[in-house]
Amino acid sequence: MRTWGPLTAVCLGTFMLLLDVTIAVVALPDMARALHASLSDLQWVMDGYALALAALLLGLGAAADVLGRRRVHVAGVVLFAVASLLCGLTSGPGMLVAARGLQGIGAAAMFATTLPLLGSVYQGRQRSVALGVWGAVSGAAAAVGPVLGGLLTAGPGWRWIFFVNLPVSVVAVFLTLRVVPESRGPRGRRIDWAGTVAFAGFAGALTYGAVRAGSEGWAEVGTLVSFAAAAGALGCFVLIERRTADPLLDLALFRKPAFLGVMVGAFAFNAAAFGVMPYLSIWLQTLLGMSPVRGGLVFLWLSAASFVVAAVGGRLLHGVPSRLTIGGGLLLIGSGLFCQAVLDASATATALIPGLILVGVGTGLVAPGIAGAALAAVPPERAGMAGGAVNTFRQLGYALGIAVFGTVLTSRMQNSLPQDAAHTLAGGGAGALRGTLSAHALRAAFAAGLDAASVAAGVTATAAGALVLVLVRTPRPAPDAAGAPAREVAARRG
Repeated sequence: MRTWGPLTAVCLGTFMLLLDVTIAVVALPDMARALHASLSDLQWVMDGYALALAALLLGLGAAADVLGRRRVHVAGVVLFAVASLLCGLTSGPGMLVAARGLQGIGAAAMFATTLPLLGSVYQGRQRSVALGVWGAVSGAAAAVGPVLGGLLTAGPGWRWIFFVNLPVSVVAVFLTLRVVPESRGPRGRRIDWAGTVAFAGFAGALTYGAVRAGSEGWAEVGTLVSFAAAAGALGCFVLIERRTADPLLDLALFRKPAFLGVMVGAFAFNAAAFGVMPYLSIWLQTLLGMSPVRGGLVFLWLSAASFVVAAVGGRLLHGVPSRLTIGGGLLLIGSGLFCQAVLDASATATALIPGLILVGVGTGLVAPGIAGAALAAVPPERAGMAGGAVNTFRQLGYALGIAVFGTVLTSRMQNSLPQDAAHTLAGGGAGALRGTLSAHALRAAFAAGLDAASVAAGVTATAAGALVLVLVRTPRPAPDAAGAPAREVAARRG
C-alpha cells in the first residue's frame, strides 16, 4: 500500500461505530441497576442507536455527496464523541436513550461516507487491499464488542464503554483532516430530505410499536396507532421516492428478485443472529450470577467461530455463488438458534455453546459477502445506493429484532409470572423479585422466555435463508468476443 493514513482514519471511525452496536450488551444489567431502568428503557438503549443509524444512513450518504464526504464524516465523528460523553455522564435512562440516538446520527454520518472515501483515495489493487482491511476491522469490532464491554464494565465501570470513544475520536478527526482528501458525488444531485424524514418516521414508529407491544399488548390502542403511523410513513416514503429525481432508494430495484432476496437476508441476518443477545446477557448475569467479563466471554464462541470462518472462507469459498453462502449461512444461524432453545431452570452457560458456534459459523458465511451480493444484483450506477441499502436493512433488522424478540420473551414469561414481574425479570431485576418468588421459578420463567425468543429468531433466519436460496440467482455474465466473461475482462482492465 502506498499510504495507510486514509485507511487508518476511516477504519478508526468504522471500528468505533460498529463496536458500539454490541459493546453495551453485557453492560445492560449494570445500567439497569445504576439508572433504575426498565426493560423498555434497556431495549431503547440498544435500539435508539441502531434505529438512528438505520434511518439516516441513506439520507446522510446522499447529503455527503453534495456537501462533501470528508466534511460529513468529520462532523459525524465529532457528534459521535459528544454523544458518547453524554452517554457516560447520563443520570437517567431517558438521557441515555437520547444520547444513544445522537450517537446513532453520528455513526450514520461516518458509516455512510466510509466506503466512498476509500473509493476516492484508492484505485485498482490498492482498493481491493483497503476494502479487505476495512472488512476485517468491521468483523473485529463485532467480535470484541461483548468482551471489551465486559472488561470495561467489570473494571472502571459501564460508563467507560462510552468514555473510551473520546480519545479514539480525537485521533480519527486529526487523521481525517490531515490525510483524507475531500470528495463529492456527481454535480447537480439533490438531497432527498423528504424521503429521509419519511423513512425515519416509518422505522421509528414501527420499532416503537414493537417495543410497546411487549409492555401493553399487540391490540392496545397506542400500539395500533404506532403501527398505523408506520404504515402511513411508509406510504409517504413510497410516493416521495417515485416522484423525486434523486431518490434515496430506487424502488424499482425491488422488482429484481436477487436484490429483494439480499435485502430480506440482510434484515433477517442482524435480527436473528444478534436480536436475542441482550436477553442472553441479562440471563447470564442476573440469573446465573456471572460477572460482566465472564458473561462477555460466553459470546466469544460466536465471535471466534465467525472470525475463523470469514477468514478461511474468503479463500476456500471464492467463486461459490452468494446465494449459497448467504442462504446457507442463514440456515446455519437458524439451526444454531434452535439449538439454543434447550434451556430450563437448571441450565448453565454451557448449554449455549453448540448453538453459539453454529450461529458464529453462519455469521462468518453471511457477513463478508452480503454487501457484494447487493452490488452484484444492481447496475453499476446503483452500486452506492445498494451498499447503503444493505447496511440500512441490517441495522433496521437489529433494532426490530431486539424489540420483537423481547416481546416474545416477556409474553412467554407471563405464562408463569405476573406481567409486572415478567418485565422486571427481563429488565435485569431478578434481585428485586427473589423475596417474593423462588430462584427456581425465576430461572424457569427466564429460560422458557429465552427458548421462545430463540425459536422465533430461528424461524426468522430459516425462512429468510430459504427465500435467499430461491431469489438470489445472479446471471452468468455475457462473454466478450474472445469468449471471456465480461466481468473478467473488466477486472483485467483495472
